[in-house]
Amino acid sequence: MFSSILQPEESPLSVTSQTQDTKELPSGGLDPDRFDWHEVWYPVHYIEDLDKSQLTRFTLLERDIVIWWDNNEQMWRAFVDQCPHRLAPLSEGRINEDGLLECPYHGWAFSGTGKCDRIPQQVEGGKAEVSQRACVTSLPTTVRQGMLFVYPGSPENALNTKVPVVDILDEEPEGWICLNTFRDIPYDALTLMENVLDTSHIPYTHHRTVGNRANVSPVELEIVESGKWGFKGIWAEGPRKGTLGRQDTTFIAPSMMWHDLTSKQFGRTLTVVYATPIRKGECRLFARFPFKFTSKLPGIFLKLTPRWYSHIGQNSVLEDDQIFLHHQERYLEQRGGSANFTKAFYLPTKADLFVFELRSWVNQYSVDPFEGATLSPALPKEILLDRYHSHTKKCASCSKALKNLQRLRLGVAVITGLVWLLLPLLMFVYPQVNAIAMSLLTLAVISGAGIWFGLGKLERRLYQGRTVPPRNQ
Repeated sequence: MFSSILQPEESPLSVTSQTQDTKELPSGGLDPDRFDWHEVWYPVHYIEDLDKSQLTRFTLLERDIVIWWDNNEQMWRAFVDQCPHRLAPLSEGRINEDGLLECPYHGWAFSGTGKCDRIPQQVEGGKAEVSQRACVTSLPTTVRQGMLFVYPGSPENALNTKVPVVDILDEEPEGWICLNTFRDIPYDALTLMENVLDTSHIPYTHHRTVGNRANVSPVELEIVESGKWGFKGIWAEGPRKGTLGRQDTTFIAPSMMWHDLTSKQFGRTLTVVYATPIRKGECRLFARFPFKFTSKLPGIFLKLTPRWYSHIGQNSVLEDDQIFLHHQERYLEQRGGSANFTKAFYLPTKADLFVFELRSWVNQYSVDPFEGATLSPALPKEILLDRYHSHTKKCASCSKALKNLQRLRLGVAVITGLVWLLLPLLMFVYPQVNAIAMSLLTLAVISGAGIWFGLGKLERRLYQGRTVPPRNQ
């Protein structure tokens, strides 16, 4: 048992349950030769997608947790998703009238620290709830830059371990416009990191989404700093044949990276990606795109674009490489995995330097979050392109938009159907109705059918991705 020690949203870290040594600890533990994936802060949700009245389930490093709002202490909590009584998942329970997390099986109730507050079945005067065995394991939590982070390692290390965020967003908060998205991805966190560190794939993989094959040029990457913490590198020429200027890349081990690009044409752009490990072959991607534009117009346009509509486009970009990355990591596993990457991969150019550095880091620090586990058989394309279960139903904006689209589509269908039924009736009852009026009613029916069809097409984009990526169309 341990209290969620860090709080509240966007505030400095503070201790609520014990005194801590102020010495900063490195992510990944103190062993200089091994990186421990548990001794790291991980984002698990954007705050705007969490409902304070509901319980939210998540799996972090193969461990099921339940996220809930502790109204008594005004902070987000994360419990191991098992009642100590009979191991029922607490995520199937509720937040009761006293603000306690109540187990669905027998009504045992727990405070935010994980202590058992009541056992309804015991006789009056019983004190079984004071036993340590009646407590739920509570993981440290904190909120930074709009995301809820959870620490799965030793609780006493949490306060002194740095939360992986882009410091510049806190140091210079004014003027940034940030687009955020997330998705549960059907491949490992390291595969995702390898992919987003590799900028040379963008013109080809993402042609006609965010890339263009015409912009291909040699990519001369350079590593300027590295260690157990990760590495920093530069691309001196930068993307689009050098027209945008130098790009700086930072990898913060084990699962965060960002590209930093400043150009005279557009201003400063960051591409920030987190890969939170769920289980072998699955992770949650958090992508953040902070912009500081030289002109006000692009910022106004982005602010006016609904979040759910942005997510449709961002999901399309993610699906550009989703299928082949799912298969790629299985081929690598068949050839010996990361330990054998220099033989499995042929990396003859500097464009692959960041990939080489990442895989070398994995081998040097014995990085394996799921040691001994193997990947499941490859999934069919329909599941790999599923948007509803991997994003829509977990996103507050997209789930609300889907319900609204369904209601609107039903309304259009009803009105269009009524007009369609009225047409022959009007002709029979009022034969003097002129041709112009009849033409307008007919046009209304056709327009209604077109709107109904268009809304259905938009609705499907919240359920499923395109089977043929734009680059191949």
